[in-house]
Formats: sequence, C-alpha cells, structure tokens
Amino acid sequence: MDPRREWFETDYYAVLGVSPDASDPDITKAYRKLARKHHPDSSDGDEERFKQISAAYDVIGDSEKRAAYDEARRMGPAGFGPQMGGFASGPGGFSIRIEDLGDLGGIFGHLFGDGRGRAGRGDPMPMRGQDLETRVGVSFRDAIEGAITEVAVPDPSSGGMRKVKVRIPAGVDDGGRIRLAGKGSPGSGGGPNGDLFVIVDVARDTDFGRDGRNLTVSVPITYPEAVFGADVRVLDFGGNSVTLRIPPGTPSGKTFRVRGRGVKTRRGTGDLLVSVEIAVPTKLSAPEQSAVEALRDVTDFEGGSGRRQRNADPEPATLANGEPSANRSNSHATSGDSNAAGETDTNSDTAGVTP
Repeated sequence: MDPRREWFETDYYAVLGVSPDASDPDITKAYRKLARKHHPDSSDGDEERFKQISAAYDVIGDSEKRAAYDEARRMGPAGFGPQMGGFASGPGGFSIRIEDLGDLGGIFGHLFGDGRGRAGRGDPMPMRGQDLETRVGVSFRDAIEGAITEVAVPDPSSGGMRKVKVRIPAGVDDGGRIRLAGKGSPGSGGGPNGDLFVIVDVARDTDFGRDGRNLTVSVPITYPEAVFGADVRVLDFGGNSVTLRIPPGTPSGKTFRVRGRGVKTRRGTGDLLVSVEIAVPTKLSAPEQSAVEALRDVTDFEGGSGRRQRNADPEPATLANGEPSANRSNSHATSGDSNAAGETDTNSDTAGVTP
C-alpha cells in the first residue's frame, strides 16, 4: 500500500492506544509496553500485531513524521490525490502546490518526494529506513561475561520476520540499549537503512547481585567467628577462592570490599562487596544448648547505648499502654552500603583479604 494512503486509512494513535494529543514520552511508553507484550519471542507473541505496533511508532514516534501525519489526516485522502507537476488535487477539486505549504511542504517533500514522487532531477527521493526497537533477555552470567544471541525483527520485504545476531557486550546493565547500525528497515530510493536498537533484560542471579560495576554477595558466619574473628573462604563470580579475614567483634551486616573482583567493562573493573551475616541456628544439640544458656547467663548489656537493658527478674516487660508483652529491643544493624561506615575497604595487598 502507498504509505501516504496508509496514513489516511490507519489511526496510528489507536494502534498504540494513546490519544492524538499524547506526549512523546507517553507514546514511547505505550509502544514499549505493547512491543514487549506482542513480540514474537514472548509467550503471548503476535507477529502481525507486533508489525502494526512497529509501523505506528515509526510514524508518530518521530516528531517530524508525526507532524506530517497529523496534517495529512486533517486534509484527508483528497489532499494527496493524483499529482502532476508538483500539484495535488485538494478537497473540492482545487489544486495545492506542495511548495506552497511552506515548512509542511518541505516535510512531505522529504518524506515522499515532490508531487511526482521524485527528486527535482527525476531521480527517486532517497529515504532512510525506519529505526526498529526490540528486547532480548539474557542470563546474569551472559550480561557479566558477554555473549552472542539472536533477535527477531519485522522484514518489510517478505512480510515476515528475520533473525539478527546481537553481540551482548561484557558488563551490560539491565535495561542497556545496544545500537546495531544499518540493521533496521531498509531504505528506499538509495537511502540508508535504519538502525536496530536492542533493549537488554538481565535475569537475576541466585547468589550475586549487582551495583554498577560492583558485584554483591552475602555469606554466613557463625557467632564465634564474629566474636573471635576468623579466616573465611568465599568464591567470587568466576569461581575463584578468596580468603576473607574477619576481625574480632564483626557485627552482622558488615561489608568487606575485595578489589578487582567485580564486573569487567571497557571503562574499568569493579569490586566484589561481601556482606557477612551471622547465622542463627534453628536446632541445637544438647552441648550447644548448654553453651548458649551459659553465655546468656553471663552476658552483660551494661556499657551499651542504654536502649537495651538486661532484666533483673523474669517478669515480662510492660508496654506504654500497660499491656504485658515479651521483651523487645532495638537493634542497630550495620549498613551494607558500599559508602557506609560499616564497610571495610580491603584488597589482596592488605591483611583483610588473602587471594
């Protein structure tokens, strides 16, 4: 179908489910939501619907094309009827000179050529192909290490879909946007192809998290290890063993930085942030039970912040409203944020971490 006639016959705003006065960000948001839902690779994929959505966004997602589309819809199909010599038959049979439309005429001339659909010398008007956007899901490991995958995009020449290889760069972030130059829709009249933009959706990992170029992980330690200190062996993301030196009196939630064990990117390598959590056993053997009870009996809370006090008798604590309740306390966990005071900055050259 002639693209001009398609403009008159298709309500692209309705295709994307937005109003004609919708803002550019609202149009983009609606497009991405529908494209994600109807992409052929998704569980509810609909190839034909996906092509309609892409075609609609190609027009009203571009400010220049949108202005021309809105004016064309306002004029109606008669505004661009049979054309000769740069004239178009308008409503009621009168003639419209494209060049008399001022800036709008320049937009139509750029999009469709002049009244004859040709450039001034009779050659086809070069038109750049439309940009395309799609999404691809990758594993946490592939995002860290890099990978090569494929995506399906509309192929206007065949009316179907075509496969495009995508190189996922090492260290790509969730939501990262990869540009593949010339992999969009083909141009016409000798014009260049459009580009393909691939949005990366990174899956979560069961053990590791990510904060920019830093990797995060939580490891358990025992209460005696926290009290007396210990050397604890942990594995980094690559499976390499690192010995983490826990100093005596380490609180639960304290974070240690192991330099150079994070995400490697072209801009640099991040660190591994290890947070230790004191593991509380749910089942105790008889000797363990006796040891914990003995520790309880000799533990002195004096000298603390004053907000936690040891009861001198077995009577239950009383809330402000006079109702008895179980003993309650305020605990102050050390922040695991990499910029908090609770973080210990160490590397393989210090006593804190031994590779």
